[in-house]
Amino acid sequence: MLNLAKPCALALLLPLAAQAQRPLLPVPAQATWQAGHYRFATAPLLALRRQVTGPATSQDESYHLRVTATGASLVAAGPLGIQRGLATFRQVIERTPQGWRAQFCDIQDAPRFAWRGLMIDPARHFLPVAVIKRNLDGMAAVKLNVLHWHLCDDQGWRVESKLFPRLHQVGGATGYYTQAEVREVVRYAAQRGIRVVPEFDMPGHAGALVTAYPRLASNDSVKTLPIKWGVLNIALDPTREGTYTMLDSVLTEMSGLFPDKYFHIGGDENDGRQWRHNPRIVAFMQAKGFVKPGTTTPDKHQLQNYFNRRLLAIVQKLGKTMIGWDEILGPDLPQPIAIESWRGPKGVLDAVRQGHPALRAHGYYLDLYFSAASHYAADPLQGIPDSLASRVLGGEAAMWSEFADSVLYDSRVWPRAAAVAERLWSPAALSQDVPDMYRRLAFVSEGLEALGLRHRRAPAALLRQLASPYPAALPALQTLASLIEPVKEYKRHSQGFKYTTETPLTRLVDAAPAESDVARRFGATADSLLASLSIGMPTFPATPPSLTPAARRQLASLRRQAAEWQRATEVLPPLFVTSPGLTEYAPLAAQLGIVASLLSQRLTQLEQGQPTVPAAQATAKLQLDAAQQPVGQAELAIIGAVRRLVGLP
Repeated sequence: MLNLAKPCALALLLPLAAQAQRPLLPVPAQATWQAGHYRFATAPLLALRRQVTGPATSQDESYHLRVTATGASLVAAGPLGIQRGLATFRQVIERTPQGWRAQFCDIQDAPRFAWRGLMIDPARHFLPVAVIKRNLDGMAAVKLNVLHWHLCDDQGWRVESKLFPRLHQVGGATGYYTQAEVREVVRYAAQRGIRVVPEFDMPGHAGALVTAYPRLASNDSVKTLPIKWGVLNIALDPTREGTYTMLDSVLTEMSGLFPDKYFHIGGDENDGRQWRHNPRIVAFMQAKGFVKPGTTTPDKHQLQNYFNRRLLAIVQKLGKTMIGWDEILGPDLPQPIAIESWRGPKGVLDAVRQGHPALRAHGYYLDLYFSAASHYAADPLQGIPDSLASRVLGGEAAMWSEFADSVLYDSRVWPRAAAVAERLWSPAALSQDVPDMYRRLAFVSEGLEALGLRHRRAPAALLRQLASPYPAALPALQTLASLIEPVKEYKRHSQGFKYTTETPLTRLVDAAPAESDVARRFGATADSLLASLSIGMPTFPATPPSLTPAARRQLASLRRQAAEWQRATEVLPPLFVTSPGLTEYAPLAAQLGIVASLLSQRLTQLEQGQPTVPAAQATAKLQLDAAQQPVGQAELAIIGAVRRLVGLP
């Protein structure tokens, strides 16, 4: 008998109405629901009977959960199945005014992919253990099972080294994990059925390494720890035996902290610039025949393949399986090496065709601020023949931390990572309904916050800080923030504001959601209204009497939003004057006011059945084009929906 304490934490505090709609995420492979509920006699303790049906294995995550009139039973082949079943049970049970209950159900479930990861990057901005732990809690709640821990990069080395202490003394000047803390994180993860795979990125992204130990460098250009973002093209010298002697010692020390069989060596974004500009390295390449066919031109790919093979020997000696980003893939790469593709699905296909196990990260980069729907649409098996599908291990969501410090990190991971979790766990046929995914994601987001994640609280606190010179404007600022998103992809690196490791992440763009729920729901309502009116582009047959009750409700909802946005823009100007951190966003608020006015006018036209006037539509296009321009690296997320309402592409 397994006793479960503190059911408040188990239930994720979901309301009754939500539970009635079964907001399970990831959606189980098979689920049957019956009328009725099992009611728990007391709140403090819940009981599940655990049955072991076979030998426990480290990989079997399947489970069978049943709730009947006599209680709840969870059957699994081993501990991992029990843990995954408990994650589902947490979403099944609910708290009501009459006490705790669970709807009668029969759920048989197993993951689609064995590798369902989240890459966490403390190398750019250090993330204390508390941040890692609460994200592990979130991972367990949605059945992610691999923490890919990116522990070094140009800007930081984040693990204590007793053999080479300058690594953490120099590379961890703003924070590092002691070896005891690393072991604690590994233990904490294991308790939640999560493996920890470390990444030590090389030969590129080596700024911290070569700052601490210059003898490893390909040239002497790096004098201090880099603080700039971007691809800095700092690479280890792969021609010196001393490089491999030190790496052997370092990786041996680091591998002892991580029991998982996989060891990630990075290998990405090395353009070979430092190698080409070093005559000694060029001579080495020519002597080894590392040249492009029919020429004497050095070929950096062959030199990196040489480095990979030397590294593979070290990793295999440690009893590990090497994994690297898809740049390391080449025709001569030994098959035991696994490939993680971040540049596109073709990287997965090329890897499995060459006999390598592969992971997909492309499409799951959370730091690019794409929508949950876009992540949900990316599938690890895209373009993979059935005959090669077994070589695809799964995938990973990735959150690089250039624009996310320890305060904001949760808000850039959650809840969108849960959409990736469902894509990697649930059968493909059961994970196609995007609106339903968003419905369930909203409830899971509430539950994750109840578990201790701060993806809602942290941005809210930043908004309060920004509004502190004029607190009366806080609601209006919250309205504006709810309608904007950071610019997408890598545009924050190039829009007139140069970030470094020392740049405070305290601007309005940092408080903005990666994906605006308000804008998404506004767009859905707008599209429903257009469908109700049976109109597409400029003209339409609707007349006032033809408006359905649904259309009238949709019009009223959109009109209320337009009025709210207009009021917000009228309240905000004094705050822009008194809060220096907000001054740059005054033009964005002004554009919102113009859009709100335009929206109100268009809604009146729709309500009255008036056709679109070409001249007015041309004016609207100019206004919306202007409103779509980013301000302070943020952009209004409602513009696309307003365009559709106006009849613009």
